[in-house]
Amino acid sequence: MFLDLGERTLDLKNPKIMGVLNMTPDSFSDGGRYSSVDEAFLACLEMIKEGASIIDIGGESTRPGATEVSSEEQLDRVIPLILKIKQNIDTIISIDSGNAAVIKEAINNGAEIVNDVYALTKKDAITEVSEAHTAVCLMHMKGKPISMQNQPIYSDILDEIRSFLVDRASKCIAAGIKRNSIIIDPGFGFGKTVSDNLVLLNNLHAFSELKFPICVGLSRKSFIGEVTNRDLDQRVSGSLSAALIAIQNGANIIRTHDVGPTKDAIEIYNSLSRA
Repeated sequence: MFLDLGERTLDLKNPKIMGVLNMTPDSFSDGGRYSSVDEAFLACLEMIKEGASIIDIGGESTRPGATEVSSEEQLDRVIPLILKIKQNIDTIISIDSGNAAVIKEAINNGAEIVNDVYALTKKDAITEVSEAHTAVCLMHMKGKPISMQNQPIYSDILDEIRSFLVDRASKCIAAGIKRNSIIIDPGFGFGKTVSDNLVLLNNLHAFSELKFPICVGLSRKSFIGEVTNRDLDQRVSGSLSAALIAIQNGANIIRTHDVGPTKDAIEIYNSLSRA
C-alpha cells in the first residue's frame, strides 16, 4: 500500500510512525513543552533519529474541553517551525489543523499531509487540499473538542464511524482528492468512552475493509490511563501495548509522543514476518 503525497509517495507496507510535535501551550500531553522554534526543531530531529517517518505539527489543542484558536495564532505557532524543518531536513510534515487558512499556508510552506480531526468539514478546507494535491487524514469525532466527552452515546459505534468515514472519503474524492491520498482515523478518545475505545481497538480490522490506510492516535490517551490506572507521564507501556494491538488489527500509521519505544515495538512486530 502506498500513500500519494503529491510530489512523492510513502510506502506503507510496514507500519510507519507519526511523531507528535504540538506548538501549543495547552495540548493534553506536550502542551507548553517547546518555548522556541529551535527547541521544537531539536525535538523534531530527535524523533526522526528515533524512527519517525512523519512529523505532525499542531498549533491548536483538540484535547477534551479545548476551544478553537484563530488562524492567525495557529499560523504564528506552526509556520516558523515548518520553514525551519524544510530548510534543514527532508522529512514528511503533517499539519494538524482543520482551518482552511492554516492548511493553505502550511501546504505552501512544505506540509504534505493534512491531519484534520474535523475531516475537512470546515469551510474551504476540502478545496485547499484538493487544489494542492496533498494527502489527508480524515478523523471521526463525535461533536467538538469542547463538548465531545459529555456522555457520548452510540447505537452502533463501528457502523456509525464507518459510515462517517466512507461519507467523508466519498466527498473528498468527488472534490478531486485522489483516493490513494486519503488516510482514515477512527478517532480514539474523540467523543468515545473507555468502553468505546476498547471496542474500536478490538475491532479495528473492520476499517481495513474500506481499503484506506489507517492512522491511530492512542498515545497517552485518557482511556489508557483509566485501564492501567496510570498518570499521563506513566502511560508509555500501555500506549505501546495498544499500538501493537492496533497494528495487528490493521493500523498503518501510529501517531505517538514516544517515537523511540514505539519504533522498538514495531521492529519486534516486523521481525515476526522475517522469522
